[in-house]
Amino acid sequence: MTRRLPVGAEVVSKTRGTGFRVWAPRRKRVEVLLGESRIPLEREDDGYFSAVVESARAGAHYRFSLDGGAPLPDPASRFQPEGPHGPSEVVDPSRFEWSDGDWRGISDTGQVIYEMHVGTFTRAGTFAAAADELAEVAGLGVTTVELMPVAEFPGRFGWGYDGVDLFAPYHVYGSPDDLRAFVDRAHAEGLGVILDVVYNHFGPDGNYLREYSQSYFSAKHATEWGDAINFDDHDSRFVREFVLSNVRHWIAEYHFDGLRLDATHAIVDDSPRHILEDIGLAATEAAGSRGVIIVAETEPQDARIVRAREAGGYGLSHIWCDDFHHSVHVACTGRREAYFTDYRGTPQEFVSSVKHNVLYQGQHYRWQKQRRGWPATDVPRHRCVFYLENHDQVANSRYGLRLHELTSPARYRAFSALLLLAPQTPMLFQGQEFGASSPFLYFADHNPELNALVRKGRAEFMAQFASMRNPEERENVPDPGSPETFERSRLDLSEREEHAEHYRLYHDLIVLRRCDPVLAPGTARVDGAVLSDDAFVLRFIAADGDDRLLVVNLGSDLELDVVPEPLLAPPAPDRDTGWRRLWHSEDACYGGIGAAPLESDNGTWRIPAESATLLASGI
Repeated sequence: MTRRLPVGAEVVSKTRGTGFRVWAPRRKRVEVLLGESRIPLEREDDGYFSAVVESARAGAHYRFSLDGGAPLPDPASRFQPEGPHGPSEVVDPSRFEWSDGDWRGISDTGQVIYEMHVGTFTRAGTFAAAADELAEVAGLGVTTVELMPVAEFPGRFGWGYDGVDLFAPYHVYGSPDDLRAFVDRAHAEGLGVILDVVYNHFGPDGNYLREYSQSYFSAKHATEWGDAINFDDHDSRFVREFVLSNVRHWIAEYHFDGLRLDATHAIVDDSPRHILEDIGLAATEAAGSRGVIIVAETEPQDARIVRAREAGGYGLSHIWCDDFHHSVHVACTGRREAYFTDYRGTPQEFVSSVKHNVLYQGQHYRWQKQRRGWPATDVPRHRCVFYLENHDQVANSRYGLRLHELTSPARYRAFSALLLLAPQTPMLFQGQEFGASSPFLYFADHNPELNALVRKGRAEFMAQFASMRNPEERENVPDPGSPETFERSRLDLSEREEHAEHYRLYHDLIVLRRCDPVLAPGTARVDGAVLSDDAFVLRFIAADGDDRLLVVNLGSDLELDVVPEPLLAPPAPDRDTGWRRLWHSEDACYGGIGAAPLESDNGTWRIPAESATLLASGI
């Protein structure tokens, strides 16, 4: 039998049935259980067991029995209709009729990413309901949807980072074909879709991998969430094959346009070639002629991840950059606690972030009591993902509050402009675009014993924040296992209309980013300067002299009678060609108070309080 992937159940044909293959190297006997039938699998030389079963058809439910033991789900199950403890289901991906034959995928430049949690994005919390909203997401100007993990996990709700069946879409959200239909609809709307995957650990509940082999887990490394995955120890080549098969599965069988890799700093691999490099190669191979991107979360913002392979990097496309978010958070809240300790939220930090991508490139980091980061000044700016919010950072604020609830409306508008006009790749978190009133809290539904441990762990995690060290404060942290915590996190999409000024702000900024010929990523050289303790300027320097200025003031009104900053100078001072305003965050259509021109006839500047202004040259 010719297989697409080395593991799992694959339909051979309508007449020849299904081929089953599973890796269980220390087992002597493996049987597939179909109804009342027990069909033995043939042992191969390398620890795999396989057989083609003619009676097995798409939709059939099955389990494996190891050495005559209790029935177990397939570790490479394509669907778990009753959850991770139930039977696996044979899935035939060829039955789905795709309509995206002309879709060419996405590139690593020009993206505006939208992070989405399927369970809370709509009231229904399903793939089908989310698909019905994709036209609206595309209309906002988003180019790529990033789905938080959908691999099968236990319980009625969760973030998805405790997945245990990496090949099976979470049954509460819908069927495998429902997920395919979501991706197909996205492509029809001109949207790419990337999937958040977790290759640093497996979830604790519903994880049966140890029954098949202890070698799935590392004896050398550990993570804060449990045992690390074995990428570099005994039998690791089979574990690597399992994970790389999962990469190919999502790209080829679901037409995903790439992956977002969770917590890559916790993927420890001492092999000659790091698994991250192999993941990128596997995704590209599976995509064929389609363009795909691989985005990596990396706490130290490791630039090696996106450096070219020939230059000693892993060759992936993007990294998440927390520095920008952390500086914004401090500037908006004034709180320098926990992992915000080493930031001041100053204009210099924002100028340096835009110019150099990340702030910590090997300097000492007091919070971690060690050096942090790697040189990144050579990394193209579009390879760095900036954000004001993401799932972690909203949930880690007090009671899951959104950033617009933690600062003034004017300052929030200014930072929204900085995010969406900077040359880095911007990412929005669901609801950010319309100022959602719903929080996003940490929620995970487990059995009672594990729920208690999760709640205790969450309270201990929040204790790192000085404002949460009081035990009474931590007692008030919403219970992750409560259905109410989950329900409170659902978006109310009618707020798109109710908060129309907020929604218009994001729409207009994305249009500017996409349509202005100077702001397009990679078009202009970018420089910046600090104007005061609260204000700074970024200059987008075009080859033809048609420059742009983004002037941001985070403090009170600023008057500059003396302007010895060359970045504020007009591009052609020998002609009457000053700056003209293209966009202003205090425009009344966004809920602002309006403002006069920044530069007066006599050459002085008056920069309004808590504002961002985009200027164009008069050429």
